[in-house]
Amino acid sequence: MDIVPLVDWLGEPETAALFGLITGLVFGVAAQRSAFCLRASVVEFGRGGLGRRMAVWLLAFSTALVWTQGAEMAGLLRPEQARMMAVPGSISGAIVGGLLFGAGMILARGCSGRLLVLAATGNLRSLMSGLVFAVVAQMSLVGWLSPLRNWLAALWVTPGGTNFNLLTALHLPQQAGMGIGLLFAIAALVLAWRNTVGPRVLIFASGVGFAVALGWVLTFALSQVAFDPVQVQSATFTGPSANVLMFFLTPNPVLNFDIGLVPGVFIGAFLSAAVVRELKFQGFDGPTAMRRALLGATFMGMGGMLAGGCAVGAGVTGGSIFVGTAWLALFCMWLGGMATDRLLQAWEGAPQPA
Repeated sequence: MDIVPLVDWLGEPETAALFGLITGLVFGVAAQRSAFCLRASVVEFGRGGLGRRMAVWLLAFSTALVWTQGAEMAGLLRPEQARMMAVPGSISGAIVGGLLFGAGMILARGCSGRLLVLAATGNLRSLMSGLVFAVVAQMSLVGWLSPLRNWLAALWVTPGGTNFNLLTALHLPQQAGMGIGLLFAIAALVLAWRNTVGPRVLIFASGVGFAVALGWVLTFALSQVAFDPVQVQSATFTGPSANVLMFFLTPNPVLNFDIGLVPGVFIGAFLSAAVVRELKFQGFDGPTAMRRALLGATFMGMGGMLAGGCAVGAGVTGGSIFVGTAWLALFCMWLGGMATDRLLQAWEGAPQPA
C-alpha cells in the first residue's frame, strides 16, 4: 500500500489524523448499527444467558482477530512494533484496572466506546459520563491521580522491557492466532443462529472488528514511510479521549491518530443514527442513576489507564495482536462486571436492565 503521495500532500500529522478519522467512522457506524457493547454482553452472560448481545460482541472480537492476524500473515502489520507490545506491560495494572473498568461500565451502563456512540445519538447521560471519563483518564495520566496509577502499575511489570505475546508464552505458533479467531467466529455464528440475529446486525458487528484491523494496517503503513516516529495503534478510547480533551484546551495542539479517531466515531455514529431516525435526546432517570453513572465513569477513567486500554482498546484491539496484559485485562473486566452486576441485583432486589 503506497501512501507516500498522500503523506507528501497532507503531511505526517494530518495523515495520521485522517487515518484515525477513517477508522473512527467505520467503527462508529458499525457499533451504532450493531449495538456493540461489552457491558451488555457481560450482564447477559453473568445472568446465565448466551443471547444476541453475546453473539454481537463475540463476532466483533473474532472478526478483529481474523482480520488482524490475516494482515500480519500478509505482511501488512508487525505486532511487535505496536506500542502496547513494545513497552513494558503492567500485570498488576491489568488486574486492578480491569476489575475497576468492569465495575465502572456496569455502573455507567456502558463502556467508554459505547458511551461515545450513545452520546452521538443524543444521549446526554452518556455525554456527561464520557466527559467525566476523559477528565479522570487525563488526571490518571499526568494529574493528581497519576502517582497512584504509577504505584499500582509498578507493582508487577512484565520483564525484558516489553509486553509479552500470549501465543509465544503458550508455546503456540503464530498461525494459531488465525485458528483461534476462526473458532471464536464459529461460536459467534452459532449463537447468532440460535438467537435469530439477522444478517444486517452480523455485518455491522463484523464491521467493528474490521475497524480495529483497519487502524492497525493504516498506522503501520504510515510508520514505514514517516520521517518522525509514528505509533502503531488502533481503536481505543481511554488515552484518545484524554488527548482529544486536551487538544481543545491547550495552545498549539498536535494532530495525531487519536485526534481523528474520537471525532470519527462520534460523526459515524451520529450519521448512522440519523439515517435510521434513531436520534433522540435522553437524560438521567434520576439522581441515583446520575450518581451511579458518574462514579462508573470515574472508575473507567482510572481503570482504563491502569489496564492499558478500555473494553475496546485492551479487550479487542490489544487482544487482536495477543498482547498478554490485554487478554488479562479483558478477563478481569468480565469478572469485575459480573461481580458488580450481582452486587447491584442483591442491593436492589431486582435485576437491572441489560
